[in-house]
Amino acid sequence: MLSRFVQLLRPLIHTLSLSVLLLLSGCSGFQALPTSNDPGASIQNPDVRSVLYREYETWRGAPYRLGGLSERGVDCSGLVYLTFRDAFATPLPRTTRKQSTKGEPVSRHALQSGDLVFFQTGVNTRHVGIYIEQNKFLHASTSRGVMVSYLTSDYWDARFTHARRIPIQ
Repeated sequence: MLSRFVQLLRPLIHTLSLSVLLLLSGCSGFQALPTSNDPGASIQNPDVRSVLYREYETWRGAPYRLGGLSERGVDCSGLVYLTFRDAFATPLPRTTRKQSTKGEPVSRHALQSGDLVFFQTGVNTRHVGIYIEQNKFLHASTSRGVMVSYLTSDYWDARFTHARRIPIQ
C-alpha cells in the first residue's frame, strides 16, 4: 500500500523538484527583459531549448545526405523543416533559400532559442541551423552529420549572414 502511494506521488515530487530547480536557476544569471522600444524582443523560452536538445538527442550523428529527410540521412534544411514540423507544429519551406525569407529578421546579438541562423559556405552554397542558446546551434554538417556547433567558432563566425525568428505555434 505504501509503495503504491509513493508511486502515485513520484510524478508530483518530480514536477515540484523541477519547478524549484527552474526557479533557482533563474536567479543565477541576469537576463534583460524586453523593452517597449524593441517589438521583436521576447523572453527566452526554456521549453523551446528543451525541445531542441531532445531533437539533438534524437538526430545526433545522423549522417548528412543532400535531400535526405530521415535518420539515415538528412541535409541542413531538412533537419530544420522536420524539427519545426514535428516538434513545433510549425510549417516551413523545405529549402534553405526559402526558409531564409520566412519570419522576421533578428540581429545576431538578439538571438533566441528557435531562431534560424544562416551561413554562406560557398559561392552558391547556403547553410541553415537552429539557434539553441549561448552561441550554440543545431545543424546537419556535411562532414559530421547532425551536431551542435558554436556560432563563435572561426569557421561559422566568418560565414554567418543573418538570422530569422519564426513564430512557433
